[in-house]
Amino acid sequence: MASKVVIVGGHGKVALRLATLLAPTHAVTSLIRTHDHIPDIAAASPSINPLVLSLEAASVADLAEVFTGAEVVVFSAGAGGKGGAERTRQVDFEGAVKVFDAIEAVTGAKPRLLLVSAIDVRNPDKIPPHYTEEDLEYSRRMWETIGTYMHYKYEADKELARRTAFKWTILRPTGLADTPGTGRGTIGKTHIKPSISRDDVALVLQLLVGRPDAAGLAIDLSGGDVPVAEGLNAFIGKGETDFLG
Repeated sequence: MASKVVIVGGHGKVALRLATLLAPTHAVTSLIRTHDHIPDIAAASPSINPLVLSLEAASVADLAEVFTGAEVVVFSAGAGGKGGAERTRQVDFEGAVKVFDAIEAVTGAKPRLLLVSAIDVRNPDKIPPHYTEEDLEYSRRMWETIGTYMHYKYEADKELARRTAFKWTILRPTGLADTPGTGRGTIGKTHIKPSISRDDVALVLQLLVGRPDAAGLAIDLSGGDVPVAEGLNAFIGKGETDFLG
């Protein structure tokens, strides 16, 4: 039997790409907010199971029921800047915490969680030692323009790092592009630029679905020239589990 993967935020651009990659070999359920999203799920692959269940309206028990029997849950939801600070908090932080609680509430084997976060999501007082002056300037502009989003993503990452009842991995891609994927990038402790194709983010997530040995890692991802499977192997092999909390 194909292993079950649940994607929270299933109508997102990365999520649709990921579901398409996983559908031939996994039983994929994509959680979506509205029936209007079903045609896009069907167009991605007829074998994906669309499930209309709003993250904001669902209870922990509702989500735990969906997650039961899953090998992996992928959190790829986000307010996308719509609805202001309050909705960003509800989706990007409170929604994520609700998913954490639901995984903990699963009876029996608990799924692993892959959390899609963002580059430079960190304690603003702790500067990564590998950052250049260009990174610092770009970071400053990011926090000035989308600081609310960055703040709540950081709060979600920090909350996840406290959880011990299930295994988790955080993926933090840089700016996203709709250009065709190359299968290449820079993985690990990267610089904030260049951007990365959404195709390649989905590819890395597909690889991480099959990498339980990435548990406890926060993995940065940006554009680059190294095949992503090779880069992922190298970073996981280092076992660098430090988290800038």
